[in-house]
Amino acid sequence: MKFSIATLGLAASAALAANPLFKDIQNVLGGDFSKKLGNVADKLADGARKTTADSANWLYTATNKAQFPNYALRAKDPSSLGLDKVKQYSGYLDVEDEDKHFFYWFFESRNDPKNDPIVLWLNGGPGCSSLTGLFFELGPASIGEDLKPIHNPHSWNSNASVIFLDQPVNVGYSYSSGSVSDTVSAGRDVYAFLSLFFQQFPEYNKGQEFHIAGESYAGHYIPVFASEIQSHDDRGFNLTSILIGNGLTDPLRQYDEYEPMACGKGGAPPVLDEPTCENMRDSQARCNGLINACYNTESVWTCLPAATYCNNAMLGPYQATGLNVYDIRKECDSGTSLCYKDLEYIDKYLNQPEVMEAVGAQVSEYEGCNFDINRNFQFAGDWMKPYYTAVPALLEEGIPTLIYAGDKDFICNWLGNKRWTDELEWFGKEKYEPKELSDWVVDGKKAGQVKNYKHFTFLRVYEAGHMVPYDQPKNSLEMLNSWLAKDYSYGSK
Repeated sequence: MKFSIATLGLAASAALAANPLFKDIQNVLGGDFSKKLGNVADKLADGARKTTADSANWLYTATNKAQFPNYALRAKDPSSLGLDKVKQYSGYLDVEDEDKHFFYWFFESRNDPKNDPIVLWLNGGPGCSSLTGLFFELGPASIGEDLKPIHNPHSWNSNASVIFLDQPVNVGYSYSSGSVSDTVSAGRDVYAFLSLFFQQFPEYNKGQEFHIAGESYAGHYIPVFASEIQSHDDRGFNLTSILIGNGLTDPLRQYDEYEPMACGKGGAPPVLDEPTCENMRDSQARCNGLINACYNTESVWTCLPAATYCNNAMLGPYQATGLNVYDIRKECDSGTSLCYKDLEYIDKYLNQPEVMEAVGAQVSEYEGCNFDINRNFQFAGDWMKPYYTAVPALLEEGIPTLIYAGDKDFICNWLGNKRWTDELEWFGKEKYEPKELSDWVVDGKKAGQVKNYKHFTFLRVYEAGHMVPYDQPKNSLEMLNSWLAKDYSYGSK
């Protein structure tokens, strides 16, 4: 069965073994590593996008020359597409001196936009569009086979206004003549976007709370982006909380849980035979040693070998089964190179000229995931870096943090996310770590398990894969609403 693992991005590096570039890196742990890395880097595309002339009829173009002298924000009204009846804006944050242009799409709350919170949603990859989150998971509409919008009654804008942002550059509708290859650089751009957005639309910054949510590689992004926001004493908006779903945040502990998840210890039947499981266990010590070296130096010379070896040793055996890495219960949809056929409908919809015109898209083609960006982050050593270390400071500053995980995901499974949250060194660890999981109940039914102390929460979501809102739309909205209402314990003791 053909399986394009680049579909949603995070698993893309596991597919390097099937990529021609892998011939250059498969022996990267031996020989003249620096020479080999240089050869690979020379072959990487910069991810630059073909663009179209700017013929859009923009409603606004905003600037802040004092604080952001080289930034501007463009906005259109895309409501003619009929995705929702609420007020909407779409457009670009332009970084003129660096030729970077970030696409966003904003939807007001269906409830009380003057008072409801604002949520920034980020998909992962790295290199995958947040419009996947919009249309496939938690936005006001999905896209059917006939390329028509389908109303989503469980949209996350039911009680919050939501911003979907395509970042880093050259992802989705975003574009640039250059590229970004690390999480820290991406964070500076996101801070500038938010500052200009709230300046242009002050009606959404009049005491409303602001949250950042995302999934997958956003487990890297969000701690760094939140730290970037908190580092600015003169910021014009305040961060209320962060939410990370099935994220990659602490690779050292999360990669330790691939063998247990694949071999029947995560609540799902084993999908690998015992000899394969034993081989994975035998590879674990070397993988851990390489990740530790990356953690100690945060250098491409240690972090790239860790990603190369560990992805092949710990992800490769599962990938070889042909099962869906985002849902251990399923094979990929037949007849398509993508695991979810609905993603093809989204790509087709967003490539329609009338849609691109309505939202102000300035690219010649929309792609759900840009594999060049994924490789660039990988070869910059970003994949294995210990971005989880930003979380304790955020908790110390009083930023509530939710780590949630669908328990049928393999690639960022619940075992790994529970493991790193249990072992995180923070001021509440002594009280948090020994706690047992409690039932999370929705409408009288067990919907998952929760563990909480103060404003730090881990939530296991039953019968959901990597994309929790896709598999459990009603329960995921309940999860969000409870969090926004500051029920950080979800009823646990």
